[in-house]
Amino acid sequence: MATWNSRGLRGSTLEEMINRTNEKYAENGLALIQKVPTPITPIKIDKENRQITLAYFDQKSTVDYIGAVQGLPVCFDAKECAVDTFSLQNIHEHQVEFMGRFERQKGIAFFLIYYTHRDVLYYLPYEMLRFFWDRAKEGGRKSFRYEELNPEYVLPKKHGILVPYLDMLQKDLYDREF
Repeated sequence: MATWNSRGLRGSTLEEMINRTNEKYAENGLALIQKVPTPITPIKIDKENRQITLAYFDQKSTVDYIGAVQGLPVCFDAKECAVDTFSLQNIHEHQVEFMGRFERQKGIAFFLIYYTHRDVLYYLPYEMLRFFWDRAKEGGRKSFRYEELNPEYVLPKKHGILVPYLDMLQKDLYDREF
């Protein structure tokens, strides 16, 4: 049984940036993306500060976000990475399997990775993740290096949009056609 504590706040900066981006996209009628809450059962509660200090996860979560972009089903997960090597231990098998099933239903699945030391946001298409995942399962590297990534999927800096992932989603769709 997994437990939750303050380590669960890792990635909260990226999450807040994505949440604000999703609000902007919704206001402009471009997308409707929701944060998927992780179901927990509290064990310890600090009543004075009204905070949960210890809890366990009720079930395995699938992805961080799910919704629709112009009628297209979309799901994605967000991760932060402080070095150039991203360990696949940060991704769970049930997430990869869910994303694969989502794609088979004609949805689009991807990861957003924030390389904090580079201040770079990266859009990792499911197909690319699957390549790294399968390589690890076949005895290869259990991680991937920043240098292995396609530089065309680095998110552009854009005024007013903190995490402009729709630009890369459009590129992903285009690349799938060809």
